[in-house]
Amino acid sequence: MSAVASPSRKALERLARERILILDGAMGTQIQGLGLSEDDFVGHGSGHACRHHSDHPQKGNNDLLILTQPEAIEEIHFKYAMAGADIVETNTFSATTIAQADYGMESAVHDLNVEGARVVRRALDRATAIDGKPRFVAGAVGPTNRTASISPDVNNPGFRAVTFEDLRKAYSQQVNGLIEGGADVILIETIFDTLNAKAAIFACVEAFEARGVALPMMISGTITDASGRTLTGQTPTAFWHSVKHSRPFTIGLNCALGAEAMRPHMAEISSVADTFTCAYPNAGLPNAFGQYDEGPEDTAKQVGEFAREGIVNVVGGCCGTTPDHIRAIAAAVAGVTPRLVP
Repeated sequence: MSAVASPSRKALERLARERILILDGAMGTQIQGLGLSEDDFVGHGSGHACRHHSDHPQKGNNDLLILTQPEAIEEIHFKYAMAGADIVETNTFSATTIAQADYGMESAVHDLNVEGARVVRRALDRATAIDGKPRFVAGAVGPTNRTASISPDVNNPGFRAVTFEDLRKAYSQQVNGLIEGGADVILIETIFDTLNAKAAIFACVEAFEARGVALPMMISGTITDASGRTLTGQTPTAFWHSVKHSRPFTIGLNCALGAEAMRPHMAEISSVADTFTCAYPNAGLPNAFGQYDEGPEDTAKQVGEFAREGIVNVVGGCCGTTPDHIRAIAAAVAGVTPRLVP
């Protein structure tokens, strides 16, 4: 069965030609601000006790809050929507069996992804009821905590902690759950190993073909340091050529760098990609305590320069950004002509 483009892809492409679209900001930053305890993470006293059991502590398993603190997660999504986000990500960055193995919560993965999409949809419907703006649910697919291209054992360079097939199966479960929950977009993000990303892309294509409908894919890599390369050594141009066959709705970068350091790498992607581009940098670089000090106006000013230089079609924020950052970014790019796709 061949897959046809979904209504969400057609709508997003139309909007992206009219104006620069806004993606939301960091989830982790907002969740940390809630000051949740172990009991909160497992749902004791919330009325949403987790039906999936694990002997591991769950504090820090932010994805689990979809099931145990859904009202709190919905409110974060709602605040981003009201701050101006057109596209809001699910809280499912680590919702694969591979990543959830650290918490012994592999059994929860299907529910995490289905409910993760549904809780965003509820938040966006609330926002749209207020202002009438259409908004889109982006199913967030993280890189997992393993790499298919590099050995974790310096004494055995041929060893791999995960295989392509392991990743494909894990991503397939995640993507199918996100689609079942109502995701409009699949966002494969924070890619440090393009082989991992290819497994996620393959899982998406399989899921789309099974349903006969292809959702838009957003693909976002991460440049790890001043070398201007991904962890596995690819330049932005090489990264694009490795994934362009999937015909993504957007290609771009997120995380690791603040906007100032990200700019030349986004300019490089913009110069070679024949699709829309997306940038969502951190709020600067972390300080000695791992906190982000760059305020909304500073981040927005730099992202606004991306827009005026004509290198972006979608912008948002990653680590350290808040609804205030997204509101400022939306204001900074309002009225700026979006990048013209070659």
